[in-house]
Amino acid sequence: MASATDSRYGQKESSDQNFDYMFKILIIGNSSVGKTSFLFRYADDSFTPAFVSTVGIDFKVKTIYRNDKRIKLQIWDTAGQERYRTITTAYYRGAMGFILMYDITNEESFNAVQDWSTQIKTYSWDNAQVLLVGNKCDMEDERVVSSEKGRQLAEHLGFEFFEASAKDNINVKQTFERLVDIICEKMSESLDTADPAVTAPPKSPQKPVSAPQTPSPRPRPELLLLGVPRGLLLLIPPKGLRPL
Repeated sequence: MASATDSRYGQKESSDQNFDYMFKILIIGNSSVGKTSFLFRYADDSFTPAFVSTVGIDFKVKTIYRNDKRIKLQIWDTAGQERYRTITTAYYRGAMGFILMYDITNEESFNAVQDWSTQIKTYSWDNAQVLLVGNKCDMEDERVVSSEKGRQLAEHLGFEFFEASAKDNINVKQTFERLVDIICEKMSESLDTADPAVTAPPKSPQKPVSAPQTPSPRPRPELLLLGVPRGLLLLIPPKGLRPL
């Protein structure tokens, strides 16, 4: 993996178009839980204590190797404020994975997890994978949400659970790699259980062989068929021909 000082490799990594898969991943949660810092720690291995709220949505691209596959991650950092909710939920469509984040020192952000989970179910596709992450675990003295509460909520929602710290670089890489592994596992399961009739390439349709058919008789030229009110049908000879 490229280091923060290897700028040449990082540039190549961002612009390289050779990859086996591309996964769209969203980081969501209340404002100020540390989503942007978490993304920058993973993508650039950098951290700044300065807090600047994300306006709307932003993203970074990172290419990794997992299971002998070159995977390009398109990671979207979403704004947590309510006024941006209409914008951010529009990006849920097509996302294969979500990191749902709360701040272990902010109980309000933890209580909002259920609402964020409902939004994922409402706006994303059914097979999207989700990890619940309690961020800022380095601030143990200010903790108000226990690890056990986070784990229980994750089990209730059917998510895997991590506690992490963007500041101390704890479980940041592990979180992303686990999410990618789950997505790959689900993709593999889908391929294994798919109907062969659906996954197999379509065959060229073959015309059925049938015996020669006698051509249908042509309509008698001396009759014209005109439509009239329902229940009536008139047969009128064309001009110049005698009626039968």
